Amino acid sequence: MTGEDVRMASPAEHIGLADGKASRLIMRLAIPSIIGLSINGLQQGVNAIFVGKLGPQAIAAVSIALPFVVLLSAVGQGIGAGTASFVSRNLGADNSLEASRGASLALAIATPIGVALTVTLIFSLRDALALLGASPTVMPAALDYASTLLVGYTLILLNMVNGSIVRAEGNTQFSMWTMITAFTLNALFDPILIFTLDLGVRGAALATLLSQIVATSMYVIYFVKQHGIVRFRASYITFSGDRIRQIAAVGAPATITGILSAASFMLLYRAAATFGDNSIAAVGIAARLLTIGTLPVVGFCIGSQAVLGFSWGAQDFARVQKAASFMLSTVCAFSVSFSTVVVIFARPIVCLFSDSEDVTQIAVSTCIMFHLFFGLFGVQYVVITMLQSFGRARLSAVVSFARQGYLFVPAILLFPRFWGFTGLLVSQAAAELVAGLLAVVVAVKQFNNLNGMLAHR
Repeated sequence: MTGEDVRMASPAEHIGLADGKASRLIMRLAIPSIIGLSINGLQQGVNAIFVGKLGPQAIAAVSIALPFVVLLSAVGQGIGAGTASFVSRNLGADNSLEASRGASLALAIATPIGVALTVTLIFSLRDALALLGASPTVMPAALDYASTLLVGYTLILLNMVNGSIVRAEGNTQFSMWTMITAFTLNALFDPILIFTLDLGVRGAALATLLSQIVATSMYVIYFVKQHGIVRFRASYITFSGDRIRQIAAVGAPATITGILSAASFMLLYRAAATFGDNSIAAVGIAARLLTIGTLPVVGFCIGSQAVLGFSWGAQDFARVQKAASFMLSTVCAFSVSFSTVVVIFARPIVCLFSDSEDVTQIAVSTCIMFHLFFGLFGVQYVVITMLQSFGRARLSAVVSFARQGYLFVPAILLFPRFWGFTGLLVSQAAAELVAGLLAVVVAVKQFNNLNGMLAHR
């Protein structure tokens, strides 16, 4: 090894991924990630609360643009998941140089992708919003919000990839503080830009954009000052087919899952649009609450993935089993609790987002149905995280695509035709239930495989 390679292998001020009890290590890594992503969920909630004060059309406009946010985030999630798996497995195999090469390649790929997607969507934005079901009363505000947000998409994409790299090397605290800073600034900018400067929904998008600029600056400083294990060098950017395949193998299912999620939101809002703007607003409120609930689960699993990937790379299958068992019990307890709270307190929660009684009545039943089987979401995401950490892309895709893909799409296309708005609600609940049961079956198989590996060691 060269002198530079030896220095790179030093762990700096990070949590040792091979040290201590698995459950304790997971909590040290996951708590900052949970806080960070939960803050991101609260940021969406705060935006919705402020926008909701502008009336049902405003919240419907922001809601109708949500599939764009989900679609574009899918690219960041895919590149981030693939890179995080690559980095953590190589760090586990004591190869920090290869981890740095993979991370450098990921950022080199992410930038042109972000620019290309931004340009493409901006020029087709009106048609795309119309396809999503934006009515003439909603279209102007939807255009204001989506076009402004798209300008900063490349920064958002890079921040997602940067955050994945930082968490994969064990520094979840920095990622947490970056997200907290972005949330705080967004919450401060929202009322100023929306009401004081009278920018309306465009102000909400600008608040998000400004906060992302600050987050980008924080990540740039982190990597330039070399606070982490991973290093970025122009010389590391080689378009190796093997590295791209490894990143894409794990990242592609995550991206396709996000694309399916965007498509499912599109179908959901198109179905809701047939029942009027109030129904779109109600579905938007329920979808945002669902997002707020999913983000702590995702945050916990993202924080835990470094332990799983590192242990798998080190072939410490006993530690993998302990980590996965702890993840499953913890996440399921949270998702069941969140589901229970939303179902019981649906009305007071909905009233935070809307002053309209018509919207509230629809949103209450929507929230209850959307969260009825949310307790199973925890199983789904733990299984997906396990499979990604193990590099099992195909099985990961089967589980990932179920909830908002091959189970949800047929349901949302058929059920509303027979049962109206009730069919729309049932489609989400049914997809959640069946996808959760599928994840349970896969989880049992994975734990049996781990037991077999341990028996043959």
